[in-house]
Amino acid sequence: MLIKGYDDGPLVAGESLLTRPGFWSNYLLAMCSDGACAERPDPEWFGDDGADADAMSEVLFDPEHWPAFRVPAEDGPGAVVIYRNLVGDYGTDYLLTHPDRSYAQQIASWEGEFSGHGLTWHELVYIADNPSASNEGVQDTAARLLLILPLLTDPDLPEAASARLATALTAVGAPQESTSTTAEHLFAHLERRSGHDPRWESPLSGS
Repeated sequence: MLIKGYDDGPLVAGESLLTRPGFWSNYLLAMCSDGACAERPDPEWFGDDGADADAMSEVLFDPEHWPAFRVPAEDGPGAVVIYRNLVGDYGTDYLLTHPDRSYAQQIASWEGEFSGHGLTWHELVYIADNPSASNEGVQDTAARLLLILPLLTDPDLPEAASARLATALTAVGAPQESTSTTAEHLFAHLERRSGHDPRWESPLSGS
């Protein structure tokens, strides 16, 4: 698998992993592991158990196969999430794709903490709600939102954000009775990040 603009490793399409047990706890639990949450993060928050999470970790962090998750948009920029499985330099890279460019642009990474340029809640929702049926990648809007959620750097969330995130978590298998609390844990990481200055140029502009 090739993504023009990203030549760092042996990429493989990862979209089929999204429905397998253990994926979402592997992907999102790190957002609640930086001290922002009073409770110890648990895979059960995402409907997984420890064995599921461990088995999925072996797949996601395989140095010979770097899963890439494509989030194409019908009208405007899309995103690609890549597990960068360099031995000794593991991390997750976040790329944007632009309709007027032939290559992807890396804007951020996650290596225990977030670095790079993030997006506002409204920008995330726009990407999530505009899947491109003509391009390979994730079409489900709930999975799309959760995949790009680590890019969120906007502390000024609308009132509907928690409910939207809880609905997305339920859609991918998280226990309905606890998704509101899980959403709060996921948003808590914003308190430890730099605020999103509205004067900053959005990465979605192509700058």
